Amino acid sequence: MIERVLTIGAYGFDAATFVDALRSAGADVFIDIRARRGVRGAAYAFANAKRLQRALAEAGIRYVHVKDLAPSRAVRDAQYRADAELGIAKRERTSLGPAFVAAYENECLSGFDPGAFAETHVREACRPVLFCVEREPRACHRSLVAPRLAQAFAVPVIDLGPPSA
Repeated sequence: MIERVLTIGAYGFDAATFVDALRSAGADVFIDIRARRGVRGAAYAFANAKRLQRALAEAGIRYVHVKDLAPSRAVRDAQYRADAELGIAKRERTSLGPAFVAAYENECLSGFDPGAFAETHVREACRPVLFCVEREPRACHRSLVAPRLAQAFAVPVIDLGPPSA
């Protein structure tokens, strides 16, 4: 039975603090909702699929990739256009644009069934964590998925942020 829905991004963490945050929150299934399971730059190599899966296995956290919840290139392009119009870089974004939200909800969430999702991917876990790379949850599609799960199971959403600098 789901107790809470967790979310986490890679930016702002290093390998050790990332796994520590997951352990501290009691995450028991890690749900990767990225299309491409890699991150550019040496600082975030820990979030590349094979390394990430190895670290999670060592921490006793089951890994699941749910590509169906990853936005398509067309949906991501809608956000890139909004970012360009505002003159902000991806890592500086603090929220998603309305065009992205509408396109993502239409493409990925219009047929989303939280119960079926939980049965298929969460199974016996109590604290699933939704993962993508953005630091700020509201700047990431995980912020659109998490509330749907939380509402369906009447549980809170907890965003796991990186340690304060």
